[in-house]
Amino acid sequence: MSKKTIRPYDGPAGGWGALRSVARHLLEQQVPVHGARTLLAANQPDGFDCPGCAWPDRDHTSTFEFCENGAKAVAAEATRHRATPDLFARHTVAELAQYSDHWLENQGRLTHPMRWDSPSDKYLPIGWDEAFARIGAQLAALDSPDRALFYTSGRCSNEAAFLYQLFVREFGTNNFPDCSNMCHEPSGTAMKAQLGVGKGTVQLRDFELADAIFIFGQNPGTNHPRMLGELRRAAQRGAAIVSFNPLRERGLERFADPQDKREMLHNGSTRISSDYFQLRIGGDLAAAKGIAKRVLELDAQAQRDGGERRIDPDFIAEHTQGFEAFAADVAAESWETICAESGLSRAELERAGDIYAGAGSAIFCWGMGITQHKHSVATIQMLCNLLLMRGNLGRPGAGACPVRGHSNVQGDRTMGIYEKPSSAFLDRLQQVFGFEPPRAPGHDTVGAIQAMLDGRCTAFFGLGGNFATATPDTEATHRALRRCELTVHVTTKLNRSHLVHGRDAYILPCLGRTEIDLQDNGPQAVTVEDSMSMVHLSAGINAPADPMLLSEPAIVARLAEATLGARSKLPWRWLVGDYDRIRDLIAQVFDEFGDFNRRVRVPGGFHLPNAAAERRWLNPEAKALFKAHAVPTDLPVHRARAAQAQPVFNLATTRSHDQYNTTIYGLNDRYRGVFGERRVVFIHRDDIAMLGLQAGDWVDLESLGEDGVQRIARRFLLVEYDIPRGCLAAYYPETNALVPLSSFADEARTPTSKSIPVVVHPHRRATDAGLQSARDIGHVRVD
Repeated sequence: MSKKTIRPYDGPAGGWGALRSVARHLLEQQVPVHGARTLLAANQPDGFDCPGCAWPDRDHTSTFEFCENGAKAVAAEATRHRATPDLFARHTVAELAQYSDHWLENQGRLTHPMRWDSPSDKYLPIGWDEAFARIGAQLAALDSPDRALFYTSGRCSNEAAFLYQLFVREFGTNNFPDCSNMCHEPSGTAMKAQLGVGKGTVQLRDFELADAIFIFGQNPGTNHPRMLGELRRAAQRGAAIVSFNPLRERGLERFADPQDKREMLHNGSTRISSDYFQLRIGGDLAAAKGIAKRVLELDAQAQRDGGERRIDPDFIAEHTQGFEAFAADVAAESWETICAESGLSRAELERAGDIYAGAGSAIFCWGMGITQHKHSVATIQMLCNLLLMRGNLGRPGAGACPVRGHSNVQGDRTMGIYEKPSSAFLDRLQQVFGFEPPRAPGHDTVGAIQAMLDGRCTAFFGLGGNFATATPDTEATHRALRRCELTVHVTTKLNRSHLVHGRDAYILPCLGRTEIDLQDNGPQAVTVEDSMSMVHLSAGINAPADPMLLSEPAIVARLAEATLGARSKLPWRWLVGDYDRIRDLIAQVFDEFGDFNRRVRVPGGFHLPNAAAERRWLNPEAKALFKAHAVPTDLPVHRARAAQAQPVFNLATTRSHDQYNTTIYGLNDRYRGVFGERRVVFIHRDDIAMLGLQAGDWVDLESLGEDGVQRIARRFLLVEYDIPRGCLAAYYPETNALVPLSSFADEARTPTSKSIPVVVHPHRRATDAGLQSARDIGHVRVD
């Protein structure tokens, strides 16, 4: 356990700090040698795909293809710790619920299927056959398949996801809430309508050719550390790297590559961002529109002076629609509004516009700092407008790059994990498998919670993930899950969702990505798709944590047999005897996966085609569309500020450096200078003074939802930080309770976790017993 302290961190991202962190986590999980050997197989041709992020591998053959946070994920999975039935025998569910998320996961790998026993309030062991029979019987007894929800985590393999959606659609529903509904749904929604595809258009080699890389709402140093290698190489060759982020993030400032012996020997580092613009939370659309306004002004001047155009009129004429209306809308938007809403000066925005106008090719990257806002779809379309203006789609060194999180979240969607499937996809399922799939749209994540709350859905099955903790409006979500008749979770480790359960509840432990998956025809490999549409094999190298564990495809197949019985003609158990059989079925459904088994065995795998990258536009207009959007001035935070006499802040939830999504690896956030504590709120020094408080004081956060429900997150430590005034940042899941279920992105319905209007109240006690305040420690500033 780290000592609770706040102190400045002056080092770069990566470097010796990253190596020490990797060593510490391997020791904590009691795998110093075993874990290190496992890491050497990460992202290798004959090894496993890292269970961390979805950033692609440069060549899938280099000696070290892992990062600090990937190493934490591997250590957590390869741990010697075990959560055996003895753990559950010692604790009731009520007792386990008193422990932190970090403690729960740190109990180690689950080893046996478990069923909750109501009289004792304990999970008791159950055999696999009995578990599947009971779960299948309850699902089959529902008066409608639409009463069940089937959640999916982004770490699920292509093979498991394909079987899962096939089983659920033969069962009769499209209720597929998944993690995409909470993260990059706006990316797919925005790009599909505008460009005809919902995926990024770049490949890794484009980062070697780009003259400028623009990064919006992303912290690669923590969330996608291997991306820093590409940014470092781009910076060293002179590419402009332009970052837009409310917080100063060390990974966007300086990076020391642990594989660079010279840099490590001399404690050196590489500057990452050539320009760093600290806009206000939610100000990205305004900033992007300001860049567009500057480019159009420069283009008009070039036409007057007979100079080189700053837009690409030939590309616009041949490949796009709606430019004139878009340009008129940009011209009509005042600089005053753009600057006020972005939080940037006109000079800063003109500087960004000049860089973009002068770049021969540019990539635009974005993360969840963009997607979890009410206006997230409009913001992404504004970023794509910028790309279209200069023809930065479908050519080397240029394109759109939504940087996704989970290691196969994109692949799961490709495999059909989607609550609104296309008619063409459903037609193909019917053609290949001979059953009529359901046509009505299912529930997304927000809709699933509401459906459980009002009793329309009474069964919840989770294929991975931590639904109770990852979702917004924590109290409402927990109440929804407890209303269910049945909750089932497929998982590797104990988490909060297993303790927030229905009247009948099961925990089904599965193999991890690093483990050998032995089926009838021998060891199996699964496939995954990364953020840039590369599909490759992943094969575990470690013995399973326990002989009782089943693979995710095997669990899905056995569940399908138990639920569907004789009504299904598919040989489910036979399919999982050899995963090549599953891939053959995938190839029959998806044309781009033709000859799947041969192509995926080429080192590095194969790339799925992207029509927009080929300048083919698959939307109804057969053109890329410019989308005009006004700078929003009537968001929930605007309305809250207008209605409140006291200061209203805009809060963004964020990860610490010792977590991945809801998985808490430790209690440190090294780059932000926070150690041993998670209940912190980052705030500008002048805002602390305005509140009449001091850094190191404890406060409560109250969100100002527009549904009239009071939501308060209590006891957060004020940490002075370099963040714009009026903005706050704090970790999730601790602050997920502040996000109203009814507050989500227009069109995409992603929770607005990056834009929560809140007020700050002093906590009832300045310090809690046994916990020093940062003020007493003597270090309160983190830059």
